[in-house]
Amino acid sequence: MLKSLYVKALNNRIYLKPEPEKNEDFSLKDKWFDRPFAKSKKEFSIAAGDGSFNIKKFLMFNYCPVSAEALIYNGDLKNIEQSEIFEMDHIPFLRELIPNYMSIFELKCCLKAINEYDVDYYLFDGSILGDLQNHYPKGAKQPSDMKKLTPGEVKLFEDDINDLSSLDLSFPNIKRNIYAHVSKDVDGFKDYESDDVYNLYLSSIEKLLVLKQILNKKNKIISISKTSSNNDLFRSKAPDIGILDQLTEKQGISKIIYKKVKDSTAIPFPVYDEFFNELWFTIFYVRLKENKNVLKVELPYYVKDEDEITEIIEIIKRDSAEGYPYLLNKAHNDVVITNNHVDELLKISRIYETTNREQLKR
Repeated sequence: MLKSLYVKALNNRIYLKPEPEKNEDFSLKDKWFDRPFAKSKKEFSIAAGDGSFNIKKFLMFNYCPVSAEALIYNGDLKNIEQSEIFEMDHIPFLRELIPNYMSIFELKCCLKAINEYDVDYYLFDGSILGDLQNHYPKGAKQPSDMKKLTPGEVKLFEDDINDLSSLDLSFPNIKRNIYAHVSKDVDGFKDYESDDVYNLYLSSIEKLLVLKQILNKKNKIISISKTSSNNDLFRSKAPDIGILDQLTEKQGISKIIYKKVKDSTAIPFPVYDEFFNELWFTIFYVRLKENKNVLKVELPYYVKDEDEITEIIEIIKRDSAEGYPYLLNKAHNDVVITNNHVDELLKISRIYETTNREQLKR
């Protein structure tokens, strides 16, 4: 590292403020309420899941391991997992496509936990509302010959998705069977559109269709995030979760926020547009243990009753350690794919392709 960066760091000490100032702009009145929460004494089964991916770029291709896991606890611990290694060309929107694959694996593990293990609650890592708001990458092309899936094509997807004996991606087989012209020299096929355009579009549709199956049982779903860019409470450039984390210490809960999907999405959904647009989300921030992190909680349905919200918080807290759900933490640690893990996989696969950065390390 250049010595000049140390000088910059010393100079920045004067100006950078790691914590928001406690001023009137960040008044907690009517936005945060200190209160303790008990652990639920109800009997229930609970599950949680997470996914991970990594992308190693080589000169000729990208090496992309992807994994997901759902953990189920009902007296004893069980798990569902799915993983794959994709070798991908250098294509546009690779960093949107691979997360799509991860999300599909993660959602299918969730669907299997709900349908086959009949769990009462499923802790979902991240924001379902955020996924719906960004259901297709901005600037990405759609296949020119695919304006809307027919009911028959949607049924093919759903039949494959609901066959939980396999948690593999569904869209590749459907693409081969229905869109046989892809990557072939077919007269009149506009610019011979490549596989990657179809893969991004069809994987985005598959993700929505799996999510739709899960949201048919939306009262089982509890989404939890440790980070968020939302600023609905304070209307500040700083996110609400960061402000609350810095300005509060005790257990407590924020003001409840309600959002309808159609009010925060501009692009129509390619499947089940009305279903997704009519969804309500109940959103709040909560701290489960004093001096621990504030968490963002999303429920994919409208909850007006404060006692019901308290009951949900007590359910989350029952199996939490240090203010965070144990199952979510374990699932994250199980699936995370570090750069060291990628190097191990490459050695096992006997892949020694160069990245052209090796000589920089000599």
